[in-house]
Amino acid sequence: MGTRGRVSAASMEIAGAQTVQKVQRPDAPYDLTDEQTDEWWAVVNRLPADWFPRETHGLLAQYCRHVVAARRVASLITAMEKAGGDLNIADYDRLMKMQEREGRAMSSLASRMRINQQSTRSDKTKKPLQMERPWE
Repeated sequence: MGTRGRVSAASMEIAGAQTVQKVQRPDAPYDLTDEQTDEWWAVVNRLPADWFPRETHGLLAQYCRHVVAARRVASLITAMEKAGGDLNIADYDRLMKMQEREGRAMSSLASRMRINQQSTRSDKTKKPLQMERPWE
């Protein structure tokens, strides 16, 4: 139980000693390539410093790998489409399937780490007010 009676003004003025612990942004793992490391820092610097606890670093590293792989597959698809006339449908289909796989992996990891729009949207927010229709 607490103390009885009113709290004195003097005790309310004294702030308790608070220790402020500085949170550092997580450093990129050494096994990432330069391009993947750039993606790591782009994501980490975009969010608050304490957004990625230690247990999520593996997910973030894998997310960065998938982002870079998706870019590479996209550039291969673009090169194949620019080639024009000799479009090998089997190779093109294989690249499109690779692109879809990378996209799904990125989406799944982003949702788990709560870095995509769907995972940060709140269902509790109200819909914007609708204008009253003139015929109502």
